[in-house]
Amino acid sequence: MSLPLLLALGSAALFAVAALLVKRASDLGAGIWRTAFVANLMTVLVFQPLWLLGGEWHPELWWQPILAALCFSGGQFLTFLAFETGDVSIAAPVMGIKILLVALLVAWWAGEALRWQLWLAALLASGGVAVLNSAGGGRPHFRVGRTILIATAAAAAYAVFDVLTQLWSPRWGLGRFLPLTVSCGGLLAFLYVPRFRGSLADLPAPTWRWLLAGTAAMGLQSVGITGIIAHWGGAAPVNVVYGSRGLWSVLAVWLAGAWVGVRERSAGPAVLRARLAGATLMLGAISLVLG
Repeated sequence: MSLPLLLALGSAALFAVAALLVKRASDLGAGIWRTAFVANLMTVLVFQPLWLLGGEWHPELWWQPILAALCFSGGQFLTFLAFETGDVSIAAPVMGIKILLVALLVAWWAGEALRWQLWLAALLASGGVAVLNSAGGGRPHFRVGRTILIATAAAAAYAVFDVLTQLWSPRWGLGRFLPLTVSCGGLLAFLYVPRFRGSLADLPAPTWRWLLAGTAAMGLQSVGITGIIAHWGGAAPVNVVYGSRGLWSVLAVWLAGAWVGVRERSAGPAVLRARLAGATLMLGAISLVLG
């Protein structure tokens, strides 16, 4: 396995850990707006070392990092909203639809010729959504459906961001485009403050521990996956491997859900097996990319 794909696999596993921690913080009352605010600031923090990698300034292209920031922040917010609305083991695998969206956008915008194996991999990974939709585990249908809808919107926002990063980052340099874009996103986070239900100071210490750990892990995996695309390109194959986060998320809920106090594990073994079956479709997609 090449280094970029290996790093993408590690980012996918870290996403699963982050999802569980953020879900626990939400269950303890952090709330979507406060979670999104802290996550944005944490992401800005973990991206700052990239400035040391250098690059070039392009004031005439000031709109590029701003547009990319809108996509990134939108995807991040919608991800947390999906986790708050429904189960991690539903939302995370559904985000595998991003694989197909990236493949389509790369072919359309970047003019790249994609191998038939990659198209098949994207379709196979995205097909797991249908299985997950039927594995609600007794949850009200509107909640499962709403979770899938929000997770799909998050995937779309992130897909556009990934392709924009592949197209625009080379001109700016790895140490300019990404930290500048994420810093713009950090400023957008202050729009969430008026929507807080209580101040950040109202959060108890246990909630803060889960929230800081989850948002730090989410920020680090963002550095990993966006840095790979910005430096090496290959947004389509990288996202197929990154799509394994759905599989890791289901496994994390199954193995560690009770330990971190995430309630969805109580849905039962049959439901988690069905969700695992949907997420396992990612493995077939990954094998096509690596073959």
